[in-house]
Amino acid sequence: MRNKVSIGVIIGNRDFFPDRLVAEARLDIIEIFNNLNLNPILLEENESKLGGVETFGDAQKCAQLFKKHEDEIIGVLVLLPNFGDEKGVAETLKLSGLNVPVLVQAYPDDLDKLDVARRRDSWCGKISVCNNLYQYGIKYSLTSKHVVHPKDAAFGQELLDFAAVCRVVRGLRRVRIGAVGARPGAFNTVRYSEKILQRNGISVTTVDLSEILGHANRLTKDDAVVKANLDKILAYAPAGKTPDEALIQIAKLDVVLNQFMIDHALDATAIQCWTSLQQNYGCNVCTSMSMMSENMLPSACEVDVTGTLTMYAMQLASGSPSALVDWNNNYADDEEKCVLFHCGNWAKSFLPDIEISTAPILGTTVGVENTYGALAGRTPASSLTYGRISTDDSKGIIKAYIGEGALTDDTLNTFGNRAVAKIPDLQGLMQYVCRNGFEHHVVMNASKTAGILKEALGNYMGWEVYQHN
Repeated sequence: MRNKVSIGVIIGNRDFFPDRLVAEARLDIIEIFNNLNLNPILLEENESKLGGVETFGDAQKCAQLFKKHEDEIIGVLVLLPNFGDEKGVAETLKLSGLNVPVLVQAYPDDLDKLDVARRRDSWCGKISVCNNLYQYGIKYSLTSKHVVHPKDAAFGQELLDFAAVCRVVRGLRRVRIGAVGARPGAFNTVRYSEKILQRNGISVTTVDLSEILGHANRLTKDDAVVKANLDKILAYAPAGKTPDEALIQIAKLDVVLNQFMIDHALDATAIQCWTSLQQNYGCNVCTSMSMMSENMLPSACEVDVTGTLTMYAMQLASGSPSALVDWNNNYADDEEKCVLFHCGNWAKSFLPDIEISTAPILGTTVGVENTYGALAGRTPASSLTYGRISTDDSKGIIKAYIGEGALTDDTLNTFGNRAVAKIPDLQGLMQYVCRNGFEHHVVMNASKTAGILKEALGNYMGWEVYQHN
């Protein structure tokens, strides 16, 4: 089960509406949060009128509470059981200093309860609250229905989706990526702006590949840490025909990469592979990259920093590993299907038939015997979210495209890591990718999280996002 996350809760109130609605809302949301494994941070009933926020004094108390828990609060939910005081909500968020996503909910009225003693007017109040948040420059999210009861199952899912949005935003604003080695000379497609990323809170730590290989070459097969990592590798995937000498090389490199990540507190890596590793060290790094990605420390090849950034964003949204793939081949004459491919570093979650193997295409130039460590495996049918984050240096922005489709079990007779994807209006998507200068790399995740990513990347990160429908 995912670790419980904390969300601040503001219960809006207005003095000429029934106060008991605030007490009822407080009980509702505590029950719902408990059912969804979420932790609510909200005023106690004795800290304000029934725990609601109405006056400036209430706003101060709630803001202080949020400040006390600022390290754990990933988002704020605004509940409007009645019209609510729009200034109280906005002032709480302003005074708290929190820069987190905000979800605004409003309760529905009952047609038989529109008398003075029981009416809510939350429909109207929500508009006023949003108007004030807009004036204050506070970004916020909306429920799909203008008013919805918290006990409605649809709201429960929206709350979970909102928590996912919060995870993505929080993660991207503090992510640390390791760039291992230089970009392969032939891959202009993976160039990116480190400065634009840094402006958005994304830090990149670089290291020369020679340093990594130098440390790896100083290790021996008898070192305890090498033996331990070799055991992990053999427990992770069948070795197939991979010789023992190659497995030792892979294990030594894995030791050094893991230590590099620990030393620099990295969340993700992008590693030079093509073709220095094979020519100067004698194996592929794909197995190590797969293991990292499976353990939620995504790793992309060809020093594709924004590729691994996309992997990280998708894993935050879904809670499951991502994989970097090539938009690689048409699938016969089916205009809504294509082949996704890479020579072998996808997370094990995508490869039920995983095996350590070689990279035949790369082997044509560096020798197949120097490419052990690539993985072979076919990805079966599943849900699919795909997308790509990229820096557009000429515009000085970060841009992205995202969408959903499906991975299929269609016949595919080839090698490496491979899958068949079915995407509505695939031809239109390829037009968009090509016209807007996106890379040949795309990221896939076995989920349906495009809406979450659109909200997080577009609304809160402020990036230019296209969602393909």
